[in-house]
Amino acid sequence: MALRPLYRASRPCRRASLSAATALGSIIACSLLLRPSVALAQFRPQQIHFDTSRSSSPDAPATFQADKVDYNDTDHTVTWSGNVQVWQDERVLRADQITYDRDTGVVTARGNVAVVQPDGSVLYSHYAELNGGMRNGVMLHVYANMADNVKMAANGLRRTDGKVNDLSRAVYTACEICAKDKTRAPFWQFRAYGATQDLEHSKIDFRDAYVDILGIPVLYLPFFSMPDPSAKRQSGFLMPGITPHDSYLGTYFTIPYYWAINDQSDLSVQGLFATSTGPQLSGIYRQALNFGSLNIRGGFAYDTHHNLNYTNGFGNSVSSGDPHGMQGHIFARGLFNINKYWRAGANINLATSANYMRDYRVQGYGNETLASNAFLEGFGTGSYSRLDAQYYQGLNQGVIHNSDLPSALPRYTYSFVGQPDALGGRLSVNTTDFYLRRTIGTTDQRGELQLNWDRPFHSKSGEQFLLTLRLDSMLYRAFNLYQLPNYYAHAAGHGAISGMVLPTIALKTNWPFVRTFEHGRGTQLLEPIVQAIYAPNTGNGANDSLPNEDSLSYEFTDSTLFSLNRYQGTDRLDGGLRANVGVHANWTWDGHEVDLLAGQSFQEHVEHDRLPYSGLDHHASDVVARARVAPTQYFSFTSRMRYDPYTSQINFGDALFNVNVPHFRLNGGYIWEPVTPYYYYATDYRTNNLNRLYTARTSEISGGVSVYWSGAHASIFSRRSLSRQEFVTNGVTAGYNNDCFGIDFMYLKQYTSIGGIQRYSTYLVTLTLKSLGAFGVK
Repeated sequence: MALRPLYRASRPCRRASLSAATALGSIIACSLLLRPSVALAQFRPQQIHFDTSRSSSPDAPATFQADKVDYNDTDHTVTWSGNVQVWQDERVLRADQITYDRDTGVVTARGNVAVVQPDGSVLYSHYAELNGGMRNGVMLHVYANMADNVKMAANGLRRTDGKVNDLSRAVYTACEICAKDKTRAPFWQFRAYGATQDLEHSKIDFRDAYVDILGIPVLYLPFFSMPDPSAKRQSGFLMPGITPHDSYLGTYFTIPYYWAINDQSDLSVQGLFATSTGPQLSGIYRQALNFGSLNIRGGFAYDTHHNLNYTNGFGNSVSSGDPHGMQGHIFARGLFNINKYWRAGANINLATSANYMRDYRVQGYGNETLASNAFLEGFGTGSYSRLDAQYYQGLNQGVIHNSDLPSALPRYTYSFVGQPDALGGRLSVNTTDFYLRRTIGTTDQRGELQLNWDRPFHSKSGEQFLLTLRLDSMLYRAFNLYQLPNYYAHAAGHGAISGMVLPTIALKTNWPFVRTFEHGRGTQLLEPIVQAIYAPNTGNGANDSLPNEDSLSYEFTDSTLFSLNRYQGTDRLDGGLRANVGVHANWTWDGHEVDLLAGQSFQEHVEHDRLPYSGLDHHASDVVARARVAPTQYFSFTSRMRYDPYTSQINFGDALFNVNVPHFRLNGGYIWEPVTPYYYYATDYRTNNLNRLYTARTSEISGGVSVYWSGAHASIFSRRSLSRQEFVTNGVTAGYNNDCFGIDFMYLKQYTSIGGIQRYSTYLVTLTLKSLGAFGVK
């Protein structure tokens, strides 16, 4: 008998033959025509056992309903006809006619046979003979509606012991059957001469199978095994992968295996075999606990590559590390709940070398560091406490060496926000204390206490006020302040004890003026903002031997215009008498918006701790501004800037726009910054012979275009450094997806050099078949 596709011309519902070619639409239409019966009866399962599995009790009563009942005492049979339904516990049997032989225990069902399983799946047939409580039997012209919209049909089915279904001339698909033309082939389907559905182990094995795309055979598989769609987790081999060419691996294959250990844990193992280096074995273990979770990723390999030294951007000769021989990595994450107030956890991220991660494409390569920590944290009403230890492993030796990176053993953070007091104010307490150690560089300890009291109030004319009283106090003990990141020329290697106490008083007032227009559909806001702050002058932290760990980068923008301390941390504090002024304007109508903010800071005392290009080098600061414009639902534009009135230059700026119309998206961005603050960490910025990396301007433009239409999509994106006159990243994606099939293509070119070597282009093609998985070629 020739193989049949999973489609056929529809017939009248009462006479529909439920064969391997029957469409799901016809089956549903027929089942909807069933009417409640007029005859009802109950009988004991000792007379007819429809289910003796664990899901049904042998003593549970089986109930039937039918239009007509015929008892034949001569043949010892009972025949129900006319919309027959028989159910016992969670199993239901429907047919036009059902005959039960009381001598043999065989149940024969004819015409529109449907068996509803406890898991919700439905098995349709034209004719069925069942016995042994439906655990054994044969069915002709079978159609199964399974989980995840999967459909499977066969010319015949033999069921054995309720555990195994053997199917002949089987067809399998997860695609929708065309409702208007049921003779039309599904997008893809499996056609197999034979298939075995193992219900006990939740898997399906196909033999001599063809893969059809739009009815055309494109692939022959002598054997193919897959999990049953009803199985949420099933052990077995996953889709293998192949990459024809890689810069470091050559041609390589991946063979993954998934092991569902139990309901709470699983393990995924993958073998990688390459032509240009040694093999790798990696895996992921996941464990769900009653009090938390555990996730461990790791791997090891025999890397045959040798790497030479190179010259970094600072002009220094750097060892890129030699990953030759046995290499490995481990990324572990655990979270454990102690009680409803406390929990503990750890994040461990370690690798033998960055080049090993590069060679084997380990996730995380491209980052400058791998961070690890272990912590204990607690939550209370208005309070938070955390104790942790932190460790960093450097990956980009061209930027910073491992010996330059600190480790925190330990670091403690506490924060408390109280309820409003009798004066209407609210008290908050914060502290961040640590012991920071470096092999090369400053080693220091800090104890901190910050008290903050806020009291809001308003006047009858609508003015809003915020009075703030704040006290910052820090105590330090430091060694080697002459090394990074402080570079204090006067400091020696022995320990120095220093401290700082800074009281601050601030008063901020907002006076919003609001009106409506367009008959109440729009609002207009004009809001002057004035803030006065007084604190003692903080002076020069270098002369006071104050370490600086968390305030190396200084950001003065619209977001920090009214901040009491505009440093990112608290090792450096803004002091002196100063005033901040700004104007906020907003127009909103019919869902559209224009929002503007501009302001400036005036200070009596100019700090000596400022980094270059901070915007606060004079008594009158740079002007900061922000604008957001969204005139329609299809377009938005946001921009920020910092303008220096003394040099007529823009010291910081960024912009972002987005166009989003049906089937089309366009976005773009630009950023300008005179220096990169990160690099202040590695060299004394006070010297005049700074490396070009410190003073190189950041001027980048980026953008992308996306189109999508009826399941098809395509996009192109790019990022280019205008200051370096070179691209950073380019990429293209394209693909098509429907209800059961997907194919995606991606091209990515990265120009970043790490470890003296630049990663080359990447091509990725991914084919996805619903319920089966994804297959990718890099």
